Amino acid sequence: MSSNEVQDDEDKPAYAFFFGGMGAASAIIFSALGAAYGTAKSGTGIASMAVMRPELIMKSIIPVVMAGIIAIYGLVVSVLIAGSLSPSYTIRKGYIHLAAGLSVGFAGLAAGFAIGIVGDAGVRGTAQQPRLFVGMILILIFAEVLGLYGLIVAIYLYTK
Repeated sequence: MSSNEVQDDEDKPAYAFFFGGMGAASAIIFSALGAAYGTAKSGTGIASMAVMRPELIMKSIIPVVMAGIIAIYGLVVSVLIAGSLSPSYTIRKGYIHLAAGLSVGFAGLAAGFAIGIVGDAGVRGTAQQPRLFVGMILILIFAEVLGLYGLIVAIYLYTK
């Protein structure tokens, strides 16, 4: 057995797949948790708002849609990572894919929390003062961008 073959075996241990799998799982789990929180929190605000102003229900669904997009970011990265698991998978790739999954997952979790809190307060406030709607949308966009930053970092890491 040559020195090069020994290096290849050390570079491709059986547990390398664990780190890649954890990266894929982290991406979808944490971003879906953020999306679920954002949907639930915004949904309670919509339900409260609908009692006072039922005609604004469809207009107030925007935070729920934005929270759902966060889960899509995690799904994209998770599918990319899972698709790259092959017999030639190295431990280096496993670590990088874990980092990519965690970056999009935690960014999605944070963005989902922000969207949920802003969406809840925003739709309740919009029911009382309709001019608040544009401000709510701008804040929601800034919260959504947090998840997008995680997606950008994850894709950048994935390509390394």
